[in-house]
Amino acid sequence: MQDQTSNASLDTAIALQKFGVGQPVRRKEDDTLVRGKGHYTDDFNLPGQLFAVMVRSPHAHGVLRGIDAEAARGMAGVRGVFTGADLASANYAPFTCGLPLKNRDGTPLHQTNRHALATDKVRFVGDPVACVVADTLAQARDAAEAVELDIEPLPAVTEADEATKPGAPQLYDHIENNVALDYHFGDAEAVNAAFASAAHVTRLDIENSRVAVVSMEPRAGLACYDRNDGRYTIQVPTQGVAGNRNGLAKLLGVPTDKVRLLTGHVGGSFGMKNINYPEYICILHAAKALGRPVKWTDERSTAFLSDSHGRGQQIHAELALDAAGKFLAIRISGTGNLGAYITGVAPLPLSLNIGKNIGSVYRTPLLSVDIKCVLTNVTLMGAYRGAGRPEANYYLERLIDRAADEMSIDRLTLRKRNFIKPSQMPFKACSGVTYDCGDFAGVFAHALELADYAGFSKRKKDSRKRGRLRGIAVGSYLEVTAPPNSELGKIVFEADGRVRLITGTLDYGQGHATPFAQVMSAQLGVPFESVTLEQGDSDLVHTGNGTGGSRSITASGMAIVEAAAQVIAKGKAAASHLLETSEADIEFSGGRFTVAGTDRSIGIIELAQRLRDSKMPDGAPSSLDVDHTVKEVPSTFPNGCHVAEVEIDPDTGVTQVVRYVAVNDFGVVVNPMIVAGQLHGGVAQGIGQALMEKVSYDADGQPITGSLQDYALPRAEDIPAMTIGDHPVPTTNNPLGTKGCGEAGCAGSMSTVVNAALDALRDFGVTHLDMPLTSEKVWRAIKDAKATQAA
Repeated sequence: MQDQTSNASLDTAIALQKFGVGQPVRRKEDDTLVRGKGHYTDDFNLPGQLFAVMVRSPHAHGVLRGIDAEAARGMAGVRGVFTGADLASANYAPFTCGLPLKNRDGTPLHQTNRHALATDKVRFVGDPVACVVADTLAQARDAAEAVELDIEPLPAVTEADEATKPGAPQLYDHIENNVALDYHFGDAEAVNAAFASAAHVTRLDIENSRVAVVSMEPRAGLACYDRNDGRYTIQVPTQGVAGNRNGLAKLLGVPTDKVRLLTGHVGGSFGMKNINYPEYICILHAAKALGRPVKWTDERSTAFLSDSHGRGQQIHAELALDAAGKFLAIRISGTGNLGAYITGVAPLPLSLNIGKNIGSVYRTPLLSVDIKCVLTNVTLMGAYRGAGRPEANYYLERLIDRAADEMSIDRLTLRKRNFIKPSQMPFKACSGVTYDCGDFAGVFAHALELADYAGFSKRKKDSRKRGRLRGIAVGSYLEVTAPPNSELGKIVFEADGRVRLITGTLDYGQGHATPFAQVMSAQLGVPFESVTLEQGDSDLVHTGNGTGGSRSITASGMAIVEAAAQVIAKGKAAASHLLETSEADIEFSGGRFTVAGTDRSIGIIELAQRLRDSKMPDGAPSSLDVDHTVKEVPSTFPNGCHVAEVEIDPDTGVTQVVRYVAVNDFGVVVNPMIVAGQLHGGVAQGIGQALMEKVSYDADGQPITGSLQDYALPRAEDIPAMTIGDHPVPTTNNPLGTKGCGEAGCAGSMSTVVNAALDALRDFGVTHLDMPLTSEKVWRAIKDAKATQAA
């Protein structure tokens, strides 16, 4: 027995080393997803299901005078045509924004109280006005085209700045000048005084372009209703089933236990799928009314209209400095474009998150933020990878490069003079947030070394010989991750030896199953292969705040650690009975409970099985299962420094990112392979926005970029090979020391790519261009600069 115990311990130790925290373990789900064996929402079907198609407004703004659906109702296979009047009779609650954001006068933000189907006015192209349900998808499409809308067009406004002007079209009678939120943060008087006394002030007007999400999997839903128990069930892609279940129950006006929400594999979201949408209420209503399951799947063309967009701001940014280049204050003002409705978390990335993150890694004493979140006749705004964090970093890093040029201070030197020092930690930033740790200068130095910054001048000469312009930029970033909230850590020992983890974050591409299993294996010594993950059933995931804000490994990781501690405590109590000793004499290590000083032990999986098969004395645990909720998971502060080099063809304006280095402080990295993948994806999205992506509308609110023929996305050839460096400073805010990484690529890439392009254009005197830096825009800037120089 001693030899068997010794061998078991050795095997466990080897497995823990191979699959432990910090190891680049391949993702568990890759075989399923890469080989096309995944199950996305549209892959699910139910017997007798019907198909839904939405009828949408072709006008950006107008009065809805009537809907003639008689012809559609009489068409073959049509089971129902539902309008806003039908839904109104069911007394569903309106979509609202639950954020406790307030106007500068202390009043709450103004709600638009959107209903699933429009009844009085339409407010953007694509606004849903009716839902057609038929036996087949083709029949539903044909009938939807037969629905006639009587809409009296009204003037539209698409730009936030224009929407606030006197005489602009008003979207809502109760929201003056279309301003849903007039947000203010900071001591304006102190900031103004700092600017008045500053030796130098740098000012920039910056557009942060609106972007489309374009997730791999369009939104979809499969709804049914059980008349026997009055319970709704819906299969839908989300970022967390518990929160979305709660939101749907509120909209439907039923208790939460009357809604079950299921999520299978999710093909990307980036923030867009973290809210409920009108289509979900429509198909749930139709399923109840018709007594059959109803399925709806979006198409790419309507996804451009109906999925929430990201970014979308016009900002005036200012930086005050003393004569030595020390930062004195930051002042941010401008507008954020909410689109036609304010739902979900829409105002957050446009207002509060800008203020929370713009302090970054620099010891700026003062900050003021004044942003108006404005309603316009375009698609609604939502969270998009980073949700205010990349935007804030972009504004600040653009200001720093401009200030360095204006003050004739080296760009690297200016940053070094203003870094927060490790000795100053914990540091209360101008945002009011206190950073617990960080080595920002160390990260910076590491990035310069990996990027061979000193060798740039030679590479620039080589580019010039080939007729290319070459530029470089270095930019730091810091993110304040999701605010403190709760998270579920439920551990269940199955009869077949598997250990099931149930938690309220949700994997929509991040690869949760592997790092979570690594953490679980490290805590409990259970085999890595035995750990399974459940995140997609609200009947099991009773609590949770979903995935977003780079919170998954910190939140679910903390829940795993705390739940595992409870499992061990229960295991010691149970093992003391089975091994006939006092609980104080039981030790736990490497997945085994051992009587101290002896070779008597029992493995955790075997113990779970014994408890299942045995009757334990009163007061002893009957299982090792734990259902635990972490009450508050604090924010963390991932940070880093990115270095980008670009080449520009002056004859065409084509800009290519040719070198990219990213050094990051993510604290303890559980799985470096997955972290690198997350970083690559985020950088690709940042490059996309910097160089090519922008949602555009004409003056009447008609979308110009309504398909992938009109909206450019980065391809493999646009993304350079990346050099990734790690400079960890583990946080003390959670037991694993992790900081989160999902949004870092976006946070670091937009500013470095744009600043690198402007560096390449310095000889032409081009000092500012707004994203995206398309080939035409860059070519025209060069052409105009040459004309100015010639004159």
